[in-house]
Amino acid sequence: MGKAKEERVICSGCGVSIQTEDPKQLGYTPSAALEREVVICQRCFKLKHYNEVQDVSLTDDDFLKILNEIGSRDALIVKLVDIFDFDGSWLPGLHRFAGKNKVLLVGNKVDLLPKSVKRNKLTNWMKERSKEYGLKAEEVHLMSAATGEGVIETANLIEEHRKGRDVYVVGSTNVGKSTFINRLLKEFGADDEFMITTSNIPGTTLDMIDVPLDDGSSLYDTPGIINHHQMAHLLDKKELKVISPKKEIKPKVFQLGDGQTLFLGGLARVDFVQGSDMSFVCYVSNDLNIHRTKLEKADELYEKHLGELLTPPFKKNKDDFPEFTAREWKLQNEKQDIVISGLGWITVHGKGAFVKTYAPKGVHVTIRPSIF
Repeated sequence: MGKAKEERVICSGCGVSIQTEDPKQLGYTPSAALEREVVICQRCFKLKHYNEVQDVSLTDDDFLKILNEIGSRDALIVKLVDIFDFDGSWLPGLHRFAGKNKVLLVGNKVDLLPKSVKRNKLTNWMKERSKEYGLKAEEVHLMSAATGEGVIETANLIEEHRKGRDVYVVGSTNVGKSTFINRLLKEFGADDEFMITTSNIPGTTLDMIDVPLDDGSSLYDTPGIINHHQMAHLLDKKELKVISPKKEIKPKVFQLGDGQTLFLGGLARVDFVQGSDMSFVCYVSNDLNIHRTKLEKADELYEKHLGELLTPPFKKNKDDFPEFTAREWKLQNEKQDIVISGLGWITVHGKGAFVKTYAPKGVHVTIRPSIF
């Protein structure tokens, strides 16, 4: 009973508790690694040095526990969203978990959007959209954790609003939280060994990681909350690389007449069922192959060429991939976006189009007024 409690060692890469007993469980590291100044678990080590990914066992309940904890603290919340996938990366109900804490809304990956996009129009759209979701953000800001654009301004905003309190950075998986915090650490002179493990695989951060701030409070990187309706959770590492944009999107324009179909790789399909000729502008990763065909040939093409002409997925057997769910839409506005969560969107120019969308079961497809 009188034995002193051992100090908990935390992985500096993903925040999980370190243990040396069971290699199959989270947080394992060999005993010898405990001697190092910066301790990371074996999973982070493999991810950092060999880009090798091991499965993790966090549940939705783990995330809820963390969110509840944030609500009970007096802190500033920085909510990161992916501008390229705003609705897909939104955390529903965050305003309920936030308690009385203020929320800064930061749109990441601004470097992916075409340069012609007006920034103030985008921040106004984000304000309106977040209000519709029930969140009144203190401020809305745009940045790119990957290129560093707007990061120092974000850091200044955080400093201005936190008033000596802790800061929690929250967001869905793959939104760029750890990349953002690493960029901050770099700007303030930290060595590489203190960097947090990042990858384009959802769910790299497993537990809260705290970065000490100079006034004794902390900046916390929280685990990415899994939005199961995003495309990323259906794909492997190679497929994710294709659909995750790495540089400025080059919109692809298709002039379609009714009775034509667009395949976004083998991951989604849009049929132009009825309407006068109009343009369909695709905002997706430059690496994603878009194939146009006649509607009457679309089913046969999918059956024959999934995993070949239509990739990703790179699986030849369509039974390895969730079945498609079809939805029908009547587009009433002059310009509307068909948004496929985690893949991108298609802006349809022209009123009165009747379209049908197909996406893997569980992946959200939504319609919104065009944001550009």
